[in-house]
Amino acid sequence: MRNEILETRTSKKIEYFTDIDAWKHGHKLSLEIYKLTKDFPKDELFGLVSQIRRAVMSITANIAEGMGRYSYKERIRFLYISRGSLYEVENFCLLAMDIGYLSLEVFDNVKTQIDETRRILNGFINSTEKLMKSKNLISDL
Repeated sequence: MRNEILETRTSKKIEYFTDIDAWKHGHKLSLEIYKLTKDFPKDELFGLVSQIRRAVMSITANIAEGMGRYSYKERIRFLYISRGSLYEVENFCLLAMDIGYLSLEVFDNVKTQIDETRRILNGFINSTEKLMKSKNLISDL
């Protein structure tokens, strides 16, 4: 199973984690968060900046790690962790807006990226779960 190539609904082959649309969107979100947090107050460097950056890095890191795992069950577990990290990023962005580090306009732009990443990641999770069920690798998730 490890070397098996996944196919998406559009028949594009996924040979490496960087081929995954959810990873691509997560990477774009990571770059945006790094850019935004660069201007946060220096006294937040080991607080909010560190937390939000760790969370956003975890999105793509867990997609990558899941793709490197032997079983589909392990892969799904890492995709769920990735999705949880995405919710963490949203939480920290809300906090940053409420504190006044992000304007409503900037928050709305980031929120749009978060929502799009979540939609694509959920689709990837769903397609992976369907693939697992079709190969009788799991009975219930």
